[in-house]
Amino acid sequence: MGMTSSTPLPAWLTRVGVFDLETTGVDVGTDRIVTAHVGVLNRHGREIAARDWLADPGVPIPDGATAVHGVSTEHARTHGRPAAEVVAEVSRALSTLLSQGMPIVAYNASYDFSLLAHEAARHGVPPLINPQPVIDPLVIDKAYDRYRPGKRTLSVVAEHYAVPLDDAHEASADAVAAGRVALALAKQFALPPTAAELHTQQIGWARDQAESLTEYFVKVGRLEPAQRLDGSWPIRG
Repeated sequence: MGMTSSTPLPAWLTRVGVFDLETTGVDVGTDRIVTAHVGVLNRHGREIAARDWLADPGVPIPDGATAVHGVSTEHARTHGRPAAEVVAEVSRALSTLLSQGMPIVAYNASYDFSLLAHEAARHGVPPLINPQPVIDPLVIDKAYDRYRPGKRTLSVVAEHYAVPLDDAHEASADAVAAGRVALALAKQFALPPTAAELHTQQIGWARDQAESLTEYFVKVGRLEPAQRLDGSWPIRG
């Protein structure tokens, strides 16, 4: 699976969109967007276009979430824009990039895209229908380097691929780092040549990864035998 010097780099490497959300918590169905970042990286991983949003999520931001991303309820209420506007603009920004055929990189994409879809439904905003192509460095890294020990958080995986990440859990830093990890993966492994083929492959990989994680969680007692993790990607069931 490694790359030889003759492996041509995939065409999608020229430009990629990047997308990350910071939120009130980790439940895609009930939690809300606090900050968002959508940008574009060139083939060298330099960001050539970027937009950031700060929303007033309309609910208190739990202390645990503030501890992760640094945005308090008071700050979001004072400086944030109405959630419905932010959700609409983020969805539109992603939709514009996808309509230009640009792949969107998101780390653990099914989290960000699913949460955005629930937010769109909540605020009556037109949702992103079947966003593709999406590139998820978490799913790809697990598929190509399945047995590497250790965590697969963005900061750990970025370090593994020698991608600097200074402000972890700040939407713009995380989005850019995820994009750079995707570029590093493309240089290291013989990935499918087109973003469309890679998208299709990731659907299967994500499903398989959820199945094996489900088995493991049942074995260690974190899930009941009848429970299943949702392996739908890039938007969960």
